[in-house]
Amino acid sequence: MASMASAGSSSGSGPGSGRFPAGGNAFPHPSLTGIAQLERHEILYILAEAEQWVEFNRQPDKHCDLLSGLTIINAFFENSTRTLLSFEIAGKRLGADVVNMHAAQSSVKKGETLLDTAITLNAMRADAIVIRHGSSGAVDLIDGKVDCPVLNAGDGSHEHPTQALLDALALRHALDERGEGAEDFTGLVVTICGDIAHSRVARSNILCLQALGASVRVCAPPALMPAGIEMMGARPFVDFDAALEGSDVVMMLRLQAERMSGQFIPSTREYHHLYGLTKERLDRAAPDALVMHPGPMNRGVEIDSDVADMLDRSIITRQVEMGVAVRMACLDVLTRRARMLPGWEGPLGTGQWT
Repeated sequence: MASMASAGSSSGSGPGSGRFPAGGNAFPHPSLTGIAQLERHEILYILAEAEQWVEFNRQPDKHCDLLSGLTIINAFFENSTRTLLSFEIAGKRLGADVVNMHAAQSSVKKGETLLDTAITLNAMRADAIVIRHGSSGAVDLIDGKVDCPVLNAGDGSHEHPTQALLDALALRHALDERGEGAEDFTGLVVTICGDIAHSRVARSNILCLQALGASVRVCAPPALMPAGIEMMGARPFVDFDAALEGSDVVMMLRLQAERMSGQFIPSTREYHHLYGLTKERLDRAAPDALVMHPGPMNRGVEIDSDVADMLDRSIITRQVEMGVAVRMACLDVLTRRARMLPGWEGPLGTGQWT
């Protein structure tokens, strides 16, 4: 299985072959810093590439040498468990040398600037750097100072592109199992409820879901609804019950307490009463509506346990599974130019990579 996965990725003849531009033109970006930079076919390309890794990860032997000899640095300036673990597993299953740099262990704590850190990371000649940072725009800053691909693992309230991609892949698989599968989500109504104002996951998902044809509703208390959200194409709601009417998918988000300065809600009990997803409230959505959550969950606040654990409706654990596959696909695709794969050899602007 490892050799099959390696061959498919290396040749560019894997899933989706013939449906996308040839070679590097299928994904003409040196880094992945946000969904906003991507065209619809580029999103679909990453999802198609991830499919082989979904199957690969379900095999007993989950190791290949595709990225053997390459070094990936996971530079996390913000605490993380799930995302860091997912990226680490993805890199190691591809055969790369993976090094984790935690903020608590870094020179940033000693007063080093972000720019100095970027220069230091670049001098170590990593082949890819995965960045999570608490400030919006920090990933773009580092991306402009290093010579290797950069993957955004979340920057402030800005974007979290691999989360949106894994959510799309999880949703596609769930719909396929119901016999409702299609290449995109045209006609699907998705409601995202929670702390929209502080959520990078919400922003990336709004962009990704709409690029794939879904209609997106966002619901939050007025204090947690960003001004001008309509400019992104999402339809805002303050009344959760109204937002749920006819929704095919309900994605719940946690309260981002670490990004809040001040009192945004009266209490978590009041918040649950108005915006918590209960079984009774879920009945307002479309029959068999799917439930999603990027994690970590605050059970009893934004979602009840009996909803989160519904075997026939909740795809929360599937989202976790798809995260590894999507991140494997991203690491594979973004390092193809450095690996000089056929069709990916040219530098930016030559037509091979434009």
